[in-house]
Amino acid sequence: MNWMKYRLLYFLISAVVIGAGVFSIFRWSFKVGIDFTGGVIAEYKFPDGQDKTFKYGLLTKEESEKIRADYKGQGATEIRFENVGPSIGPELIKKTFYALALSAGLILLWIAYQFKSIKFGISATLATLHDSLVLLGSFALLGHFWNAEIDFLFVTAMLTVLSFSVHDTIVVYDRIRESKKKFSGSIYELANKAITETMVRSLNNSFTIIFMLVALILLGGETIKWFAVALLIGTISGTYSSPFVAVPILVTWDEIEEKLKRG
Repeated sequence: MNWMKYRLLYFLISAVVIGAGVFSIFRWSFKVGIDFTGGVIAEYKFPDGQDKTFKYGLLTKEESEKIRADYKGQGATEIRFENVGPSIGPELIKKTFYALALSAGLILLWIAYQFKSIKFGISATLATLHDSLVLLGSFALLGHFWNAEIDFLFVTAMLTVLSFSVHDTIVVYDRIRESKKKFSGSIYELANKAITETMVRSLNNSFTIIFMLVALILLGGETIKWFAVALLIGTISGTYSSPFVAVPILVTWDEIEEKLKRG
């Protein structure tokens, strides 16, 4: 199949999704969890037997007493009601960004070394940036409409997603490299061949993960719900970006380079 024939459409889809996410970030920003800000964790047992945990930002003494009185009025039994400090401080956030930048640079260099071309490394890195922006933008949107929070679990999900995305991209790139050794043809033709050969494997792998994450979202409870949602968004984005972002960038770059060489 001629997958690369539709690469402008792939770029357009990515641009629309990322554009909507960037708009959401600047329009509504993020709903930040108490892992970053500190606040109150309240846990109550309700008359129906359910244990529920609630998180609040920093509260005054009067606000705390009002909340406790409201739950008591509902017949709930207080299990815990405690103030917690931010577990992720500014210094740790800064170090996390440094670590992400360092890991992205090392991944770029390693892929470039393995595939003997900086184009492969930069294209793969741009695909991971694509997935990061999709996930961040999605949570700005989800935070505004459904109170999804950016917390420590979200950071964990993002790192996991980036690892998945790079792995999937390398599989396709490796097939391009192997085909280049065995067959003659342009990078355009080799890319189409590689995507066709890896598509079924990639979809089977991704659907296995997606089914598990959907089950966690529906049955896993509030504690891990948004963590599973973040992984689900990242898995879908990573599955899409490997053949339809990383490879088209590589092919387009190679074609532009060839045109420049021909003058």
